[in-house]
Amino acid sequence: MTARITPSILNADFSRMGDEVRAIPSADGIHIDVMDYHFVPNLTMGLPMVESLRPVTDTPFDIHLMISDPDTWAPSYVEAGAESVTFHLEAAKAPVRLAREIRAMGARAAVALKPATPVEQLADILTEFDQILIMTVEPGFGGQSFLDVVLPKIRRTRRLIDATGADIWLQIDGGVSAETIGRAAEAGADTFVAGSAVYRSEDPDAMVRRLRQIAERHQG
Repeated sequence: MTARITPSILNADFSRMGDEVRAIPSADGIHIDVMDYHFVPNLTMGLPMVESLRPVTDTPFDIHLMISDPDTWAPSYVEAGAESVTFHLEAAKAPVRLAREIRAMGARAAVALKPATPVEQLADILTEFDQILIMTVEPGFGGQSFLDVVLPKIRRTRRLIDATGADIWLQIDGGVSAETIGRAAEAGADTFVAGSAVYRSEDPDAMVRRLRQIAERHQG
């Protein structure tokens, strides 16, 4: 199983975002959190940031929409240059239709679940998505502690994915660090969003490589 590290720029220095993105060439993707102060109690970057960063790097953009109306806005992020767009099951009005629209535009379609949302809600439509994102903190703010209570849910998601035989990535987001990534990898995650752990380290790119190595050691 491949371990992928997609650092979140939510914890980067917004005054020098171009440099911050270029500082992690080993990353498998750049995770960009979009929040609207409605779905979550925070307001962050949006389309202008994605459009301005796109010329800075060839690293794939992994957009995470924590917004109340992803059905309207998700396609715009594909048009802005995102290779993957994640929307929340709790917010989407027509998740299958939206996923198919994102895929038809040439991007990967992903769906996210808050910690308390059962993954079993996706059981019958799992193959409509290229990636399942399991939140390991309550969405809205960076720097939170990893919720170990979500580990059984990650294991159940891995079993559901494996049963389909499809190439669906299992991403986790929240509290990922050198101390927690091993537990998530053992549970079956293969794609990891790390914000504080990367951008608060002395060498962000070295931390990306270290996290990948730890995850690979713990994968089954």
